[in-house]
Amino acid sequence: MQHGDSARAEKVQFLTVDEGATGQRLDNFLMKTLKGVPKTLIYRIVRKGEVRVNKGRCKPETRLSEGDIVRVPPVRVSEPRETDIRPAVLDQLEQSIVYEDDDLIVINKPQGVAVHGGSGLSYGVIEAFRVLRPDLSSMELVHRLDRDTSGLLLIAKQRKSLLKLQRLLQSGGIDKRYYAWVEGRWPASKTEITAPLEKNVLRSGERMVMVSQDGKPSLTRFRLIKAGAVASLVEASPITGRTHQIRVHAKFAGHPIIGDAKYCPDEVNRWFRERGVRRLCLHAHALTIRWGDRPNLELKAPWEFETTLGIDVG
Repeated sequence: MQHGDSARAEKVQFLTVDEGATGQRLDNFLMKTLKGVPKTLIYRIVRKGEVRVNKGRCKPETRLSEGDIVRVPPVRVSEPRETDIRPAVLDQLEQSIVYEDDDLIVINKPQGVAVHGGSGLSYGVIEAFRVLRPDLSSMELVHRLDRDTSGLLLIAKQRKSLLKLQRLLQSGGIDKRYYAWVEGRWPASKTEITAPLEKNVLRSGERMVMVSQDGKPSLTRFRLIKAGAVASLVEASPITGRTHQIRVHAKFAGHPIIGDAKYCPDEVNRWFRERGVRRLCLHAHALTIRWGDRPNLELKAPWEFETTLGIDVG
C-alpha cells in the first residue's frame, strides 16, 4: 500500500495478525493499519460487514489473536506528512512532556488538541509524536482524553508496555484524578455517582452518552474542593472508564461541567462565556501508576483554574 495525500488501497487486503497485535481491539488495529482514514469510516466499514476476521462478521471491540486473517476493503488513505503538522504544534507537544522512561511518555495535553486524527482532523497527539519520535514505530495511546479536556495523557512506547499499562487500567492499577468546575453549588455529601451509561452515535457521527438502565455499570467518585453559588470546583475519580463518564455523571448530578458544549445547557455556557470562560473546565491533574514490580509513579499537572475561575463564584 502506498501512502500520500490521496493514496488509495486499490484492492482488498488480507492481513495476518502477528504476535505484536495479539489482544488488540479490531478498531485500534485498523486505525493503526489505515493511518489517515477517518475513524467514522473505519466504524462504518466494520458495521457494514466489509471488514471480516477469519471470514466472519466482527465488531469494533473484537479482540484479535495471532494468526487471525483480517479482510480490509479498499479505502482512501491520507496519511499526515511531517509538513502537515506545524512546527509550533510539535514544539508545544515536546514541551508538554512531564515524564519519560523506556516504557512510556506522559504529557500534559493542551486543551483543544485532539489525541488522534480523524473526523476532519489530519493529525492528533499520537500522529505528532510519531513525527517527533520516528524511531518508535509501535508507539500507541494507552487511553484517551477528549479534545477539549487538558491534562495528563499516557503514551506507550512499545506494544508490550501498552499491554501492561492497559491491564493496569482494567485492574485499577492506574488512578486518574480530574479537576472540574461545575455549575452551581455541589453538595459535599454527594461523593459518588453510579448511573449506568449508554453510548449512542447520532446520524451525524457525533457520539453522545446518556444515563440508561440498559447502559454499562459506571462509577465516578467526587470530592468537593470549593463551593460557590454559581460554580464549584470538584475532584473527579472515574473508577470505570466509560466514554464522557465524568461529564455525563456531573450532568446527572445536576451540576454540568462549565463549557461542555455537549452536556451543559447553552444558557449556562453563554453566561460563563460572557465572563471570560471559553473552554471545557475539565483537567486530568493527577495520575498514579501502581506498577507492582517497581515503585509507584505519581505525577501531577497544575491547572490555571485549580483555585479560581477568574470570576467571583459566590
